Amino acid sequence: MIQQAHSAYNGEDYDRAFKLYTELSEAGNPEAQTSLGYMYQNGLACEKDDAKAYELYSKAAESKQPYALFNLGIIYANGLGGVAHDQFKAHELFMEAAIREVVPAMYEVGLMLERGLGCLQNFSEAAFWYEEGAKRGSLEAFNNLGVLYKEGHGVIQDDKRCFICFSRAAEGGLAEGLYNLGLLYDQGIGCEADQDKALEYCRAAAYKGHEKAKGIIKKLQEDGKIVF
Repeated sequence: MIQQAHSAYNGEDYDRAFKLYTELSEAGNPEAQTSLGYMYQNGLACEKDDAKAYELYSKAAESKQPYALFNLGIIYANGLGGVAHDQFKAHELFMEAAIREVVPAMYEVGLMLERGLGCLQNFSEAAFWYEEGAKRGSLEAFNNLGVLYKEGHGVIQDDKRCFICFSRAAEGGLAEGLYNLGLLYDQGIGCEADQDKALEYCRAAAYKGHEKAKGIIKKLQEDGKIVF
């Protein structure tokens, strides 16, 4: 029945998915509780209700359902559904989810360790989790790992690795990755300086809404140096 619910959800038959997830949730299925919580959190086939999402994620998290742990971490990190903002609890939940192979949680753990949010700042541990996320395809993890390699925080400073990480993030279309790769080409860090490529990546980042890139492109236009 859970597969029928997933199929209905993936087919965007949200009414049927909601009905099936509800039946399964009431029977105590953690996977269904997590999916139903997500539907409440995003207002799919129901009114948006962060408090109800929190209730369902909490039930599923008792069984250590990986995505319930992650989504519950999001709620604590942002203080949603009447839940008090708690970075320490968020970090704890993200870590539990990351250990259970939830890729977005690996990125969140890395970010919190890098910034010292809800935990002691630890660049080497941040690098470890970014690398784990990057291995599994997280563009954000690639980008942030590239920043650590560029600055030599938690890892040995390495322009080539920095370039590789930003390139992977940019190839995936991440705006921040496009912008950072453009900066490397502009400055010739980890690569031969190439102003045309720098402009190309900056334009791509601007097109995706990157504010700094948009500012650079706007200034170049105003100065008459480029026609966008």
